[in-house]
Amino acid sequence: MKIALLGECMLELNGIALGAMQQSYGGDTFNTAVYLARCSDKTLDVCYATALGDDALSAALLQHWKREGLQLDLVRTIADKLPGLYQIAVDAQGERTFSFWRDQSAARAYFDTPITPLEARASEWDAFYFSGISLAILPPAGRDRLFAFAQNLRQRGATVVFDNNFRAKLWSSIDDARASFERAFAVANIALITADDHQLLFGLQNLDAAVQAVQNLPIQEVVIKRGAKPTLVRSGDQPWQSIAVQSVERVVDTTAAGDSFAAAYLSQRLKGQMPHVCAQFGNQLAARVIQHRGAIIPMAAMADLCNTP
Repeated sequence: MKIALLGECMLELNGIALGAMQQSYGGDTFNTAVYLARCSDKTLDVCYATALGDDALSAALLQHWKREGLQLDLVRTIADKLPGLYQIAVDAQGERTFSFWRDQSAARAYFDTPITPLEARASEWDAFYFSGISLAILPPAGRDRLFAFAQNLRQRGATVVFDNNFRAKLWSSIDDARASFERAFAVANIALITADDHQLLFGLQNLDAAVQAVQNLPIQEVVIKRGAKPTLVRSGDQPWQSIAVQSVERVVDTTAAGDSFAAAYLSQRLKGQMPHVCAQFGNQLAARVIQHRGAIIPMAAMADLCNTP
């Protein structure tokens, strides 16, 4: 089985402004791709679609990605472009603040070619995953290409997964963001929804209103993530199920909590496991990830989970 994930991986600086910083890399769909490859028992080909430059930093990223088991033949190299960059600071409660330098990143230009590697191999994909950030970094013409690609996959029976990661600063207007998300909901047959992102995007009064709005979406399968509250899951005409999250004694860093949940959920769902089982595994991996610093935790820190359904 083959899945393609589309998005951006940026260079990361983690630390105190004007102080010592650790260099790494990450990005929402990229984080999901890495954790998905780790959880797949090599039964799933995980292919990451993005664009990088022809510089030394881009070359180093590709070497690291290959070691994570990602297939990289969907990555475009664009001369005179560079990877995006962000700086992250984490407070005592593990919550994050970001500063971004990504306006000219190569990933924004992924669709600036008559046909991308992703589109050229459209018949190969059993599943396709993209996020609200995947949409936000693309120009309008690129988004149109993404939606057409996803719709074609859906029509031939592939699984299209949308994760609603919403970052207001990436959008030119709230109306543009809302319209793009509505188009994403229309092409997806699995939606992974963070409730507070949905609340923020659509200006809803509270989290309960956001949950109610998500539950009314006409999508075949929906997962609602609510932070420390139980995860809600529904597939087809089955009733909603509530899946408890795992308590953690000390949250170190919430980076990639949702991304790792998505990976764990899909690693099992694409093998035919029931949604509630997949959500349990998603919560289990997310709980492990938030006990470590950084988006991608050491493999040794999750090795005992890799074969867990």
